[in-house]
Amino acid sequence: MTVISPDKTALDLERANQHLANANASEIVAWAVETFGDGLVMSSSFGIQAAVMLHLVTEIKPDIPVIWVDTGYLPRETYLFAESLRQRLNLNLQIYQSPMSPARMEALYGKLWEQEDVAALNRYDAIRKVEPMQRALRELGATAWLAGLRANQTQHRSNLRPVEQQGDYYKVFPILDWSSKDVYEYLTAHDLPYHPYFDLGYTTVGDWHSSRPVTADDDHERDTRFHGLKQECGLHLPERDGESESLDSSLL
Repeated sequence: MTVISPDKTALDLERANQHLANANASEIVAWAVETFGDGLVMSSSFGIQAAVMLHLVTEIKPDIPVIWVDTGYLPRETYLFAESLRQRLNLNLQIYQSPMSPARMEALYGKLWEQEDVAALNRYDAIRKVEPMQRALRELGATAWLAGLRANQTQHRSNLRPVEQQGDYYKVFPILDWSSKDVYEYLTAHDLPYHPYFDLGYTTVGDWHSSRPVTADDDHERDTRFHGLKQECGLHLPERDGESESLDSSLL
């Protein structure tokens, strides 16, 4: 496989995506490891299907830094699930949290998730998720970020390519074209667990106050997040002016 220079200024996104057009998930991860070296990190929310990306990537680069943004509002089961995967896969887990405690945030702004207002939810996400993630990327010296986004999850994600640029970082999506069937087959083949909430009817899970099981009335699995007001938390959205409108969209 031809290697593209790790020099960020020399990385041609068009060429990179053409190069990876027929690559499978493992090949995309291997390309990212070879291209970005020690500048490569990955993120995990330890959600329903988190074990897929964690296993896929650590099979190729066992010591890759795994950034976990702990909002302080995750379900107990998520913390236990994360710990079980940390031990099983020997993860190089890097946990980041907001410098503003949940108690202080609630004192200053109230329970933002109860306001059922997009602006309030965006403030919550900026405080509890986006700032810690950006700090993690800076402190770990990241140049590229592996994430387990899939094209069929939101409208924004359906427009992504295997390699993109977001702000100062490259984003690499090894399982972008995977279906739910592909995810299930990978988990089964490697005897990997789902998040415990899967058995309770959840298809996606985040903070305890902004996730719920899927129902027959839901048009899309992401309708079960953020009271159906939006589908992205902001971590995977462009940061440049004029490109963040989808942060406010419930049709992502």
